Amino acid sequence: MPVQTSESSQGSRGKGVGLGLALASALAFGGSGVAAKPLIEAGLDPLHVVWLRVAGAALVMLPLAVRHRALPRRRPALLAGFGLLGVAGVQACYFAALSRIPVGVALLIEYLAPALVLGWVRFVQRRPVMRAAALGVVLAAGGLACVVEVWSGLSFDALGLLFALAAACCQVGYFVLADHGGDAGEEAPDPLGVIAYGLLVGALVLTAVARPWTMRWSVLTGSADMNGTAVPAAVLLGWIVLIATVVAYVTGVLSVRRLSPQVAGVVACLEAVIATVLAWVLLGEHLSAPQIVGGAVVLFGAFIAQSSTPAKGSAEPVAAGGPERELSERRTSA
Repeated sequence: MPVQTSESSQGSRGKGVGLGLALASALAFGGSGVAAKPLIEAGLDPLHVVWLRVAGAALVMLPLAVRHRALPRRRPALLAGFGLLGVAGVQACYFAALSRIPVGVALLIEYLAPALVLGWVRFVQRRPVMRAAALGVVLAAGGLACVVEVWSGLSFDALGLLFALAAACCQVGYFVLADHGGDAGEEAPDPLGVIAYGLLVGALVLTAVARPWTMRWSVLTGSADMNGTAVPAAVLLGWIVLIATVVAYVTGVLSVRRLSPQVAGVVACLEAVIATVLAWVLLGEHLSAPQIVGGAVVLFGAFIAQSSTPAKGSAEPVAAGGPERELSERRTSA
């Protein structure tokens, strides 16, 4: 009995650390849009901002890549997928979206991803889920309809909406690949190594796509306007690289390893709220009442969907009672 209590206590502490890391990641990621949009409006192409963000973070993480230099031979597919989807895909599509639509709207659409993770769990991993999870997906979709104001003929830029949806799909890959091998014990790939090589892969891909040699480098030596306040472009770029990328990815991947893609996705939904509030305070972007209500429904639907899926390491749906119920049935039958 004392051993069981100790294990339970350790598990609770592990979950607490995981939730704290997930919250820190949401806070860090949530500040990326409000720092990037002034740079875009100052004359930088969205893809160039993404390249600066990823290449700068890859440079910071380069020592860790050298330390884990055996990782590309052991997990080449994981590193390539994480770099293409979890780094290059998410960032490029998100920044392209926020150049055409408000930051809050772009993130609310992107954060349909936690509900999409549910589809991965059900149809790819073939793990059962509760009906409440499906209800969560329906609520998220209904909230999205309010966010984009479908009754007014999609008043937002259609291409911007498509970019945001593409970012949501890429973020599914981020959550799934961040968790890949996390239950393999000592054989699990080091998460910091995965992040370092993912950033390097993303930087290489974005270099070919963004062509940074055509960038207006002079923008970085000047200032960018943030709702009437001039802010040095270098300060905004430093925030994007160090906080919104390095800190965000490290805390995010570590949280997924300690929790699960589903649970981490629930906390990650707070990024949309954080970014929307920051965009309101710092950029002066305002959402209408239906959009605010729709955004709340999106987040609530994603929360229901993810909280209704099995916890990490469980093969049973929550509705079936999980491991505790199975243990109880075995004791009864014995």
